[in-house]
Amino acid sequence: MARLLVVGGSLGGLLAANILLRAGHQVQLLEKSPGSLDGRGAGIVTHAALDVGLRRAGVPVDDSLGVRVASRVVLDASGAAVAQRTLPQLLTSWSRLYALLCEALPAGCALPGRAVQHVAQNADGVSVQCASGERLQADLLIASDGIRSAVRAQLAPEVQPQYAGYIAWRGVCDEALLSRHTLHSVFEQFGFGLPAGEQLIGYPVAGSGNATAQGQRRYNFVWYRAADEHGALRALLTDADGVHHALNIPPHKVSWRQIAAMREAARALLAPQFAEIIEKTALPFVQPIHDVCSTRLAFGRVALMGDAAFVARPHVGMGVTKAAEDALALADCLAAHGASAAALQAYEALRLQPGQAVVQRARALGAYMQAQGQTGSQAHRDAEAVLRDTAIDLAAAHA
Repeated sequence: MARLLVVGGSLGGLLAANILLRAGHQVQLLEKSPGSLDGRGAGIVTHAALDVGLRRAGVPVDDSLGVRVASRVVLDASGAAVAQRTLPQLLTSWSRLYALLCEALPAGCALPGRAVQHVAQNADGVSVQCASGERLQADLLIASDGIRSAVRAQLAPEVQPQYAGYIAWRGVCDEALLSRHTLHSVFEQFGFGLPAGEQLIGYPVAGSGNATAQGQRRYNFVWYRAADEHGALRALLTDADGVHHALNIPPHKVSWRQIAAMREAARALLAPQFAEIIEKTALPFVQPIHDVCSTRLAFGRVALMGDAAFVARPHVGMGVTKAAEDALALADCLAAHGASAAALQAYEALRLQPGQAVVQRARALGAYMQAQGQTGSQAHRDAEAVLRDTAIDLAAAHA
C-alpha cells in the first residue's frame, strides 16, 4: 500500500483518489477551495473509457448518470433542420459526476482549504508545503489541479495555457421554461447551430437535484465566438464595475451588458430555438478557450494528470474521459511497479502520446473557429462533417 497525495478536488482529482483508494492505497485529496466546488461547469459528453473509470471509482453507471439522446441535428437560422445523424449518446453534467464521486470518497480523505505552495522530493518520498502552513508527506504526488496547476508551474513552468482566439458562452436552461416548439424540435437531440464564423452545440442534461425525469431536465449550450485577446476578450473578462479578471471571470461577475449583447446576437444569428434557450438561461458564463500541451508527465515522484497535464478544446468532448484514462493508467502502473518513480515513468510512457494526440485533434476541430479571430473569415461549415466529428467516442467509432 502506497501513501499518495492527490492535488486538486475537481473531477480528475476525485476520479484518481477514488480509483487509487479502491486499488488499496492510502490517499489524501488536497483542494485549495475551502468549500464544495458544486455548481461549476455544465454539460459533459460520456465515452466508454469514462464508464470504465467511474466503475473502478465505485460509481454505478446506469441511466441515472444523465440523459440519453438518439440523434443529432443542425438547425439553420430559420430553425429548420438542415442535417441529421443517428448517434446514441449519454450526456451528463459536471454537477452530477461531482456529486457521485464525492459520495464515493470515504470521509476524511478530502482535505479542503489546502493550497499547494511548494513541492519537494527525495529518494524516499515527496512533501507538500501548504499555504496554511501545513506540511504533508507521501510516497508519490499526483497533480490534478487544473489548467493553472500550481504543481506544473513549479516543475514545468515553460508549459503555459495558450489562448486559442475564441471563447465559449455556456449555460443551462430549465426544460420547464421552454416552448413546445423548442422542446419538440431540438430538446431531445444533440443540437448544432452553424452561423457563418461561429458554432453552437447543445444537448439535454440533468436538472436541479440531478433530476432526469421529463420536464425536470435542462438544456446545456456551448456557443463558440471569436474574441480578439486584447479587444473583445478583455471586454468579456471585465465586470460591470470595471474590474478586469485576467485569466477567467466568475459566472456571477460577467457583465450584464455583455450578456445582453450576447442574447441580442443570438436572436440575430441563431435558430429561434437556440435563441430562446439562451434568452431563458439564468446565468450564462464565459469560457476563454485554451490549449495546454505538456512534454513530460513524470518528475521523479510527482506526476501530472487531467487538465494539469493537457487541456484540449471542448470540441472533442474528452476532458473528463481523458482524466479517467489517466487515473486508470496510474493505478495500473502502481500495481505493476509499486510506489516508485519507475511507476510514474511507466505512466508517462502510456499517457503522454495519447494526451498530445487529443490536444492536436481538438486543435484541428477548432481551427475553423481560431481562423475567425485571426482573419475575420466568415466561411460556412460542412454540416455533415460537424455532426460526424464533434464530441464523438473515437474508440467506439473505430471498434
